[in-house]
Amino acid sequence: MPKIGIAGLITAFVVTASLIPMFKPRPRRVLDTISVTEKRLFIAVLGLATLGYADYSYRLPRSTLIIITALLGVGLPALFVSIRRRPTDTNAPAIVVGDDVRYVADVLKAINTPVLGYVSPPSGNEIHERELERVVTDGGTEQPLPGVERLGGLSRLENVIIENSVDTAILAFSTTDRAEFFGALDTCHKHGVTAKAPSRHIDSVLTKTEATEDDELVEVALEPWDWQDYVFKRAFDVLFAAASLLAFAPLLGVIALTIKLDSPGPIFYSQARTAEFGGTFQVYKFRSMVTDAEAETGAKVSEEDKGEVDPRVTRVGRILRRTHLDEIPQLWSILIGDMSVVGPRPERPELDSDIETGVVEWRKRWFIKPGLTGLAQISDATGHEPAKKLRYDVEYIRRQSFWFDVQIVTRQLWQVVRDVGHLVRGEEEQ
Repeated sequence: MPKIGIAGLITAFVVTASLIPMFKPRPRRVLDTISVTEKRLFIAVLGLATLGYADYSYRLPRSTLIIITALLGVGLPALFVSIRRRPTDTNAPAIVVGDDVRYVADVLKAINTPVLGYVSPPSGNEIHERELERVVTDGGTEQPLPGVERLGGLSRLENVIIENSVDTAILAFSTTDRAEFFGALDTCHKHGVTAKAPSRHIDSVLTKTEATEDDELVEVALEPWDWQDYVFKRAFDVLFAAASLLAFAPLLGVIALTIKLDSPGPIFYSQARTAEFGGTFQVYKFRSMVTDAEAETGAKVSEEDKGEVDPRVTRVGRILRRTHLDEIPQLWSILIGDMSVVGPRPERPELDSDIETGVVEWRKRWFIKPGLTGLAQISDATGHEPAKKLRYDVEYIRRQSFWFDVQIVTRQLWQVVRDVGHLVRGEEEQ
């Protein structure tokens, strides 16, 4: 058999073996389908490259490998998306998810949709279990939830969704807490499940359509991005982060040395920041403040955001902040997918909690991935103005598109150039 024939068979085998895990009998949202397909394709290409390196006789011509990769990179995601698209079915399985059986009962009374059952925290003992299975009727007598099965605790929500091919989850939580309510939303998001919530929670969620408190249930907008825009956005994130890291590589050693010479302490520092759907991730920066800057005060927004002098900021740190060089390590967070180039700036969980007491809709920022910059930043909305910042963040979420991201990044880069110019000329920050 000709060498190219052998190489072709090996190519087909490696690609097929890499993509077999895609054929799982479980629902998967469009963006997950695209992401997993691209990862599997990367594994296939890496396998072919490794095989060719080990045995030159099986090596595909470079041009052939590039063409195959490009075609599969575009064609396979489209194919799997079309395969996994589920037709709209009004009788598709639905469940109720909550932390209190009384709220579950209220939701069941308010809807006409048949449900498989409900998911709620496990009870502590048998007597409490019987109490949970009964609700007080208008006549004052206790009756069990009629024909509604308890499918398990919140820790089993993901398994319940997978095992029953759940299409819709109706959330019946007493509060929109970070762990349980947003944890349930995150699970729905990962598995392509439609999420609905009582209208009393509209201050904390993004909705598919304009909703009022007169509505019993509202559909939560778990994925504000169209999948086409998401593909462009993720590609832009990776290219921007990779190119920027390469461009700044010669400066990294210089920055590290100046930080060490200027003040005692580590070169980098990390903090937990709020991620999509209320999760947390570690964000890294070059250290620009003295060590243990918040040991006495606790978490607080820097006074520099108001144009004032913050005594905690070091001499080198002041330069790094004005030139935005302290944020270079965050490019790695973008590269690995924790952040995006454009999105709401991630806050620390403890500051989130403080802000929420005065800005009730603050959690709407949690419905997309946090970003390095955003509409709020180029509009000069600082951490000292959370209500103003939220308005810009929600406006971005509503208007977001790949080209809107490009406009924001362009304006941010111009601001950086302007700030560097002011610094070089010895002018105060405008």
